[in-house]
Amino acid sequence: MGRRFGKRNIIKIDPLAYNVGLIGESGIGKSSLAVEFCNKLAGEDGYILANIGKEDGVDAIPDAIYEDIPDWETFEKFVEDIVENRTTDYKDLKVVVYDTIDELFRIAEPEVIRLHNKAYPEKKTSSIKAAFGGFMAGEDKAIELVLDKIWELKSVGVSMMIVGHTKRKNQSDVATGEDYETLTANLTNRYFNAIKTKLHILGVASIDRTIEKKRIKQKVGEDKIIGQVRNESRIITFRDDNFNIDSKSRFNEIIPEIELDVGQFIEAITGAIKVAHSKQKNAKSIKETKKDQAKAKEIEINDAVKELNNNKVNPEENEELIAKIQSEFTKVDDDIKLKIKEVMEEFNIQSFKDSEEISTLGLRKIVSLFG
Repeated sequence: MGRRFGKRNIIKIDPLAYNVGLIGESGIGKSSLAVEFCNKLAGEDGYILANIGKEDGVDAIPDAIYEDIPDWETFEKFVEDIVENRTTDYKDLKVVVYDTIDELFRIAEPEVIRLHNKAYPEKKTSSIKAAFGGFMAGEDKAIELVLDKIWELKSVGVSMMIVGHTKRKNQSDVATGEDYETLTANLTNRYFNAIKTKLHILGVASIDRTIEKKRIKQKVGEDKIIGQVRNESRIITFRDDNFNIDSKSRFNEIIPEIELDVGQFIEAITGAIKVAHSKQKNAKSIKETKKDQAKAKEIEINDAVKELNNNKVNPEENEELIAKIQSEFTKVDDDIKLKIKEVMEEFNIQSFKDSEEISTLGLRKIVSLFG
């Protein structure tokens, strides 16, 4: 009898199969690069940029394919529509760009508060810090909501690309006690770490400046020493050996730094993938591996969409659907009642008592029988 557990990993060839992040200061060109990256690898039908909350980076990008996501309710509808219509309307969709992750967490927090107030009407709050008992429980719930929705799309083959802002932060070295400055995400550590641990690659965009000191003579008093910018360029860092830039790559072979250029961005990632692929035992060619993985992914997507849609439960919608069923059931003829029974068997609906366990899709199908 063979081993039941343990399988050999095969490096995925498609760069969009990995969780990619890009953070940088406002206006440096993150959103533009993300759109170009997705457009070149997936085409205009292969990506959607989610323009979240008060973010407006997409406004200056010609022909970008995007959707405004002003609040959590819209985000839920956005995810639901993609999942439900994954194999039809969104059959070519490969990746969603979350622009920005900062705003995604911001719109998740009011939803956490709403869920808390619904669960605990006697202990209502307007603060994320007090939600679900406090002690970071509110923030943890926001993380759960965000990751669950992102992974709902990933489960049906829609990858993630995270875009976010940066800030400079003072740190203290544990060994020496000396202070130093890092360039990191403009998120709370709790939110950022929750996302960073899920990324395969995180590039940090910044301005690289060469500053030359120059002595300026003064008419009165000592000469002044000032710094003049001799040249500057926009760069992306994937690995920083000095740990001053909060970047990341699970591919050891990735080039540490590139110019902020979509061609170099793609080459850095695909190059690292090729090196990792070449190290595999008995590896097929990249072309063969890519073909095998594309075929396997199509099968996985179809199975995942069917299972996810069949098992999805929306308690609030279920309450409305059940009320509709109960009010209309006595009015329909025996043929319709027989069809209702068939749907109940298909979705394993034993009764309509527990709205939190019944398949929402099953209830929708029953309601549709009423005409």
